[in-house]
Amino acid sequence: MQDIIKAIEESAKKIKYLIETGDTSKSEFENSTGDTQLKLDIQSDKIIEEIFAKIPTIKAIVSEEQDEIKNINENGKYLIAYDPLDGSSLVDVNLSVGSIFGIYENEFNAKNIVASVYVVFGPRVEMVVTTSEVKMYRLLNNEFKFIQNIKLNEKGKLNAPGSTQNCWTSFHKQLIDDIFTDGYRLRYSGGMVPDLHQILLKGGGLFSYPATSDRPKGKLRQLFEVFPFALAFEKAGGQAIDGEKRVLEVHTNHIHDTTACFFGSNTEIKRVLEVYSKNV
Repeated sequence: MQDIIKAIEESAKKIKYLIETGDTSKSEFENSTGDTQLKLDIQSDKIIEEIFAKIPTIKAIVSEEQDEIKNINENGKYLIAYDPLDGSSLVDVNLSVGSIFGIYENEFNAKNIVASVYVVFGPRVEMVVTTSEVKMYRLLNNEFKFIQNIKLNEKGKLNAPGSTQNCWTSFHKQLIDDIFTDGYRLRYSGGMVPDLHQILLKGGGLFSYPATSDRPKGKLRQLFEVFPFALAFEKAGGQAIDGEKRVLEVHTNHIHDTTACFFGSNTEIKRVLEVYSKNV
């Protein structure tokens, strides 16, 4: 596992340089889910793939930017699903973005995720590694140094409501309104990585990306985004659900499947479950 972490560190340094110097314009291509790829997406994907190809313990990889699983080493142990540059459209307005990695064994599904890593590219570059614990590292003098363990409080103060609001169900809108009425503060940049990182570092709150009328299965991808963060939130003492059950019990039929998702500390997730159990 350590060789994979080191490979991710290497990719992060190269992507940091790419973000600082690269072309932020759109390419002529779309990814498998129909999103127009930025040139940064394609270049970040290439950086990671080339680095992972050298790691003997990696059996196969799949990127959010590609259509199929790529076999790397027949005798490898780990399968890695990754989003090379989540929120890449925020780069040209100088907001934080990130890379997300889900590390699996045997098969790409929730029950087989064994670790996850995400990297935040902002004013500082930080990497959060989840195994049995959640540990944060910061890039200092071109090396990642351990900073702290991350643990959530039982109750948080932040609310990050995602997706298109005019496509929300009435009960979800009421839930979000009630949370704000109770004094929670809005924190939403449009980037999954920085928003979830903020909730983890600030001790808790709620990030939601529900099923909506335009996206009844949610927008965020299971293997590349949802499962890696679900593992981090659970190991940090919080929860991740799809509105009814644990995210890490959600079934995957296709590598690009999506799901509704709610990440947070225990008080906020309990509140979501109470509302959704009465309305779904």
